Amino acid sequence: MSGDVDVVIVGAGSAGLSAAKEAARKGLSYVVVEASHRIGGRAYTEELAPGQPFDLGCHWMHSASLNPFVAIADQYGFAYRKHSTWDSRTWHRGAWLNEEQRDALNSLSDDDEAVIAKAIASGQDTSIADVVDLESPWRPYHAYWFSLSTSVDIDQTGVLDINAYNDTDENWPVIKGYGALVAAWASDVPVTLNSPVDRIRLKSDGVEVVTKSGTVTGRTVLVTVSTNILSSGAIAFEPGLPDWKQAAALELPLGTHNRIAIMLKDMPAGDTEGQRATVMLEDDEIPMTIEVGPYGLSHAVAVTGGRFGSWLERQGQQASVDYLSERILTAFGNDMARHLADRVIVTAWQGDPWTLGSYSAALPGSHQQRAVLGRPIENRIFFAGEATSTDFYSTCHGAYLSGIRAVNEVAEAVHSAT
Repeated sequence: MSGDVDVVIVGAGSAGLSAAKEAARKGLSYVVVEASHRIGGRAYTEELAPGQPFDLGCHWMHSASLNPFVAIADQYGFAYRKHSTWDSRTWHRGAWLNEEQRDALNSLSDDDEAVIAKAIASGQDTSIADVVDLESPWRPYHAYWFSLSTSVDIDQTGVLDINAYNDTDENWPVIKGYGALVAAWASDVPVTLNSPVDRIRLKSDGVEVVTKSGTVTGRTVLVTVSTNILSSGAIAFEPGLPDWKQAAALELPLGTHNRIAIMLKDMPAGDTEGQRATVMLEDDEIPMTIEVGPYGLSHAVAVTGGRFGSWLERQGQQASVDYLSERILTAFGNDMARHLADRVIVTAWQGDPWTLGSYSAALPGSHQQRAVLGRPIENRIFFAGEATSTDFYSTCHGAYLSGIRAVNEVAEAVHSAT
């Protein structure tokens, strides 16, 4: 890795990859360096078994009518499911909810929207927990679902950040894997893998990026690493990052959203398709949403988020498998025990050394930091990634769009300097 390129792109997740493609389209020279052994970042698909894809990270094409990956999926022949509603039941303390209970559970969403809107109208960027009814018997379910969509708990992010997200209520899952889609789309992007960046030096005539694989120089650098990596000090900046940039990273921390999959044996594909439930066994526990046989595949999937997701990750893989298994048997019957195979995948994004979390959530009072995080330093160090998006944060397509935005800024800087 040598030579003065127009831009050194740090990170080969969705933001870095879209930036590379946009740089090529604009005729900018570039180098992409990636710390991991693979591309895609938090978009990653593995197989539980041949023909059994499983997304460890992003899985849903959110706000699909505005999501550029829908057209990319069409181009590369990746099927997706065009609906956002699922038949789902709730197992509550030993029984399925009846119709009256379901209505009460669902009505809490309307109540939450009303009090959040009132807080926003009054100009308060307070936490969600400060305004919603915490005493509702249905709060644990909504708090759990909230932790899945934001990766944090209801006291850890504010009403303005939640309100700013551009949600069209179109969440389309990629059947063969969102990570696989990203990998196919970006297969033509040259990336230097296994090259974590040690330091980025700002020089009088450009930048110098020092990696484990060598040093590359450029006119500019585009940093697409997660906020937790940025604030951890894993990459040294010379001179150091200004206080305002450090504050932005610290106030947009990544939370935890993990996915657990168990292979199902001796069960014909499709026999359990569409069986979905949120299960809570005791009053004091965190619920868990389970889907058995999604899209006719032979596995069961569950998700965890927030502090509980972080705690369960730290207990190790088997603890997650046991937690899910117990709830599968409760909700779908003890006969399911003979179908639970040893083949499992359990994600651990908090412990991933190249991300240190799942996706960003603004601390209460900190939504404005997303725009701040995206601001360049001295028109030579640029920033992209889902956390810099002001309306599609926490998503793969938000990262994608941020990469294009940042390269447009890079192009303007490079051209104005020549």
